[in-house]
Amino acid sequence: MEPVQSPPSNAIASPGLRWSGPQRAIRDIPEEVSHLRLERPADVRLRLQRRAPANVRQHVRRGVVRLAVLVAVDMLSFGVMRELLRAVREHALLGAAVAERIRLGFPTGSLNGWQYAVALFVGLVVVGAYGPGDQRRDPRRLFAACALATALPLWATLWTRGVEPVLLQYAATVVLVWLALVVERLTIDRVVARVYPPDQNAIDTLFVGPAGECIAAASSPAFATGTDYRPIGFVDVQIPPAPGALGHVSDMPLLLAASGAQVVALCGYVTDKQFQDVVDVALAGGCQVLAVPRAAEVAGVHPTTVWRRGQPLVQLTAPSLKGPQLIAKRALDLIGAGIGLVVLSPVIAILAVLIKLGSPGPVFFTQERVGQGGRRFKIFKLRTMVDGAEGKRDELLSQSVYGDARLFKMPSDPRMTRLGRWLRQTSLDELPQLVNVLRGDMSLVGPRPPLPCEVALYEAHHYARFDVKPGMTGPWQVAGRNDVTDFERVVALETEYIRNWSLASDLAILLRTTPAVLRMEGAH
Repeated sequence: MEPVQSPPSNAIASPGLRWSGPQRAIRDIPEEVSHLRLERPADVRLRLQRRAPANVRQHVRRGVVRLAVLVAVDMLSFGVMRELLRAVREHALLGAAVAERIRLGFPTGSLNGWQYAVALFVGLVVVGAYGPGDQRRDPRRLFAACALATALPLWATLWTRGVEPVLLQYAATVVLVWLALVVERLTIDRVVARVYPPDQNAIDTLFVGPAGECIAAASSPAFATGTDYRPIGFVDVQIPPAPGALGHVSDMPLLLAASGAQVVALCGYVTDKQFQDVVDVALAGGCQVLAVPRAAEVAGVHPTTVWRRGQPLVQLTAPSLKGPQLIAKRALDLIGAGIGLVVLSPVIAILAVLIKLGSPGPVFFTQERVGQGGRRFKIFKLRTMVDGAEGKRDELLSQSVYGDARLFKMPSDPRMTRLGRWLRQTSLDELPQLVNVLRGDMSLVGPRPPLPCEVALYEAHHYARFDVKPGMTGPWQVAGRNDVTDFERVVALETEYIRNWSLASDLAILLRTTPAVLRMEGAH
């Protein structure tokens, strides 16, 4: 067996990777490996197996502590909310009028202490809200738990009080408890982070795979500083090992035993033999084994595990909306655009008169944009520039705030009229796009609709933004509009929005749009 080369002195500062946590383990590995080489391979394996119970106990302990803290805080949160509700309902804490309305939705006897507490615990367990990772703070999962928990104790009441009052009580209870849980879960993470700093309680993690993939994985959000994992080094699968590697995968038992890692993360491509050997050794040592998927990030798709005849398969789907989601989104668009046009039509009429009086030319400006599926459509806006300004766009490309031909905006566009500059800053020039929404060309919320000349410069992964209708507002706009100048960042924001779409996310973006517009964030 070839001796393991010691990592160079700059191993910890490998490009693109900043190892956090105790660097002692990394620096001691070469000496430890040399010592372990004096033992037989079987002895090294036994050393790992002797350490396994301690590793398993620590993983179990962390899981039990997490469960105990979440259950305790859930019950405490429910108790506090119940007492506040009782104070408002029975002691008129917010006045008699509010107390009377609360009695309609939450009559005396509703939210019965121990009964609802048990139902809430059962609901949270059933939907997996006590699971590891992001499951515990997923708003949709928490909403499902609240809906189930509220239905359990109200089932008998349905036959004694009737459908309508019970439905009112059901809806009010679900929403109230759900909001309390969401706030509580977000708060508990911050409190725990202050009491138990993540850097001190993170688990030592060893990465296995090609050097580039290991470095990229260790630098990703899942393993960043402040998470549950502390990267301590990587093991290369190629010969010779890359600079900074702790060694080659053929020496995995020695490296794992010397490092003391409790988590092994597989990254990138490894052969079946290497995969089997690493998993076997890691599980023998009681380590948690993670596999970092590569294809999902590269292709911009959403991975889902499905089982077929006892075999797990990873299904990759495009981050686009499906049947019921499309219906819900279209209903929101029709209702929102219809109400918006009725309410804002006087404002549009006044602005149209001011535009006509301010400069010669048409009131409305139309422009060809690219929408869902690459289809082109005419977008409607209130004219903010002098007539014929579009023909001068190419001359001004070098003055764009973006420095990227796929995005264009000027802070002091000479083509802008005095009124037009104000309309742009307040985004009132985009009100006629409500017509585009009613026609089905656009949505209230979605990616920015680009120009055909911008689309001609796109790369393949940029076309993911055409999986849904473009929007009047979207994740890019509420993130700071023109302050976000990196096109890849714009596409990433929009792809993330599509992948995690929900009716609540659309409503949240619409609510965040108004203050962003009023503050004129990044507006030109």
